[in-house]
Amino acid sequence: QVQLVESGGGLVQAGGSLRLSCAASRSIFSMSTMGWYRQPPGKQRELVATITSGGNINYADSVKGRFSISRDNAKNTVYLQMNSLKPEDTAVYYCNAGVHYSASVYVDYWGQGTQVTVSS
Repeated sequence: QVQLVESGGGLVQAGGSLRLSCAASRSIFSMSTMGWYRQPPGKQRELVATITSGGNINYADSVKGRFSISRDNAKNTVYLQMNSLKPEDTAVYYCNAGVHYSASVYVDYWGQGTQVTVSS
């Protein structure tokens, strides 16, 4: 069974920092593009950052220069370091694993979400 277990959310003041972690099942991690998405209150889920198994990284424009995604393949864990947080970063943050089982089979897995609240 595939599991994504997130941790690290919480309440922080504007300008502060948080680090999110997501531990994934060993069976999928090495072949997954790992990502963080977020869903602000009353809005749709949106991309924050992704990192491929080869280390290629993509960020949403809104977080470039403030957030950093990384992965530790030995620990099957992906991280999201969030600095200079703003109230508009308030959201439920979800870990995602996009698994290429084959050239034609791709499956998305999601964590349960962790709340990040940034106070002004």
